[in-house]
Amino acid sequence: MRVAMGVTYSGQNYQGWQSQPSGLTIQDKLEAALGKFSAQKVSTVCAGRTDAGVHGLMQVIHFDTDRDRTAHAWTRGTNANLPRDIAVQWSVFTSDAFHCRACATSRRYAYVLLDSPIRPSLETGRVGWTFRALDHDAMREAADLLIGEHDFTSFRASQCQALSPVKNMLEIAMHKHGAYWRIEFEANAFLHHMIRNIMGCLVQIGQGSKSPNWMAEVLAARDRRAAAPTFSPDGLYFLGPRYDARWGIPERTPAYDGLP
Repeated sequence: MRVAMGVTYSGQNYQGWQSQPSGLTIQDKLEAALGKFSAQKVSTVCAGRTDAGVHGLMQVIHFDTDRDRTAHAWTRGTNANLPRDIAVQWSVFTSDAFHCRACATSRRYAYVLLDSPIRPSLETGRVGWTFRALDHDAMREAADLLIGEHDFTSFRASQCQALSPVKNMLEIAMHKHGAYWRIEFEANAFLHHMIRNIMGCLVQIGQGSKSPNWMAEVLAARDRRAAAPTFSPDGLYFLGPRYDARWGIPERTPAYDGLP
């Protein structure tokens, strides 16, 4: 039996998604909770690995089991054994042909940014921060240059293991609520640190340090040294993947709409 789950988490206290010898990752905590509930070793696969400090609003995972439990029981029983900052939002039984990573048609992220002369306090670790006001029109013009299929080498971390730097950016949406920006990205796939490196460039452009056309120059350079420094992970949220409706996988969790 193949079980798929939607998982939300705060990344502040963890060393990213992927299992590490320290045991201080989201995957380690989730597999331990699943193992305790099912009384068997459970190995999970995720839709998209997140780095240390990055949050998940709908990480989709799947695993195989021979345990006879209801979908509701998998959700409640796993949550009973998880830390307070990780929670399963839903569980569904799906086809053995479903693969949470390979079947995804696109992936979505949001970056939440505080635009204020004063640093965050209550939101520390949950929002990025810029102390200089940002120009929406300049950032919008620059972001539009990234839409479509491009070689995103300039925004790729040196340790990235992707086979190709060519990705298709489907949409970049920008909204401002008071002092908070919410910038959403959707692409067929992302490179390691790709969004944080794009955010570094968008912030420089929004602050007036660079012109919007600089984004095109960075993209064309295909050289990481041409772009801005990698931006903070604090405000980055994995919104989740999209799937064909035939798999019966929810598109979002309640937390999706809870950001500014």
